[in-house]
Amino acid sequence: MQILKSYIVAASLLYAGGAQAQVNSFNIDSAKFNRPLKATLDSVYQLDQAPRFKLLEARQKNESTARIDSLGKAMVAQDHKNLETCIALLDKYGWISPQQVGMEGSQALFLVIQHADLPTQKKYLPMIREAERKGEILSSNLAILEDRINVREGTPQQYGSQGFIDAETGKRFIYPIADVDHLDERRKRMGLNPMAEYIKNQNQDWNPEQFKKQMPEIEKIIARQKKKS
Repeated sequence: MQILKSYIVAASLLYAGGAQAQVNSFNIDSAKFNRPLKATLDSVYQLDQAPRFKLLEARQKNESTARIDSLGKAMVAQDHKNLETCIALLDKYGWISPQQVGMEGSQALFLVIQHADLPTQKKYLPMIREAERKGEILSSNLAILEDRINVREGTPQQYGSQGFIDAETGKRFIYPIADVDHLDERRKRMGLNPMAEYIKNQNQDWNPEQFKKQMPEIEKIIARQKKKS
C-alpha cells in the first residue's frame, strides 16, 4: 500500500526588497472570532485527526490486517463527511483564515482538502493560493498541497514534502523532485526547513547527488505500485 506523508513547518523569513512577506505567523485576536464557525471547524479538526491517530497506533502495535483495514475504511468514511462540511463552508464563505476561527479551525480546512481527492484539491488550489497571497494560510501549507497534487498527477514535486514506502521492501523514498539542486532555496521561500533536516525526522539521510541517481529506480517502484493498486 502506498503511504504519503506530509509535514507542516513554519519558518521566520521575509522576502527581500519589500516583496510580499512569506506567511509563517498570524496576528490573531480571539475577540474577533466567528464563534459558530470556530466550533464547527474545531470539531472537524478532531474528526480528521482522531481516525489517523488510531490507524497509526494500530500499525505501530502490529495489530491484525482486519483491524487495520477496518480503521482505514472508517477514516475514509469520516474524510468524506468532513469534506462535505468543508465544501459547504468554503462555497459559502471562501477561505476561512486563522484570524476568523483560530489556527486549529483554519488548519482543519487545509487538512480536509489535503486528504481529499485530486479534483477537489485542484478545484480549491486557486482559493488557497489567493489565501496565501493575502496572508490567510501558511506558505508551507500551500507548498505541501502543490506537491501532493503534482505527485498525484505524476509530475515531479517542487518542495520534496511527499514520500512513500515501497510495499515490497518497506524502504522509504521521496517522490521525484524537480531541479534538486535548488530544492532548499524553494523550501526556504515557502517556510520549509532544509531537506536534510526534514528527512532526518524520518530517520533518513539526504544526499542530493545520490537522490538524482536514484530517481530512475524510484520511478520504477512508483510504476510497479500503480499497476498493483
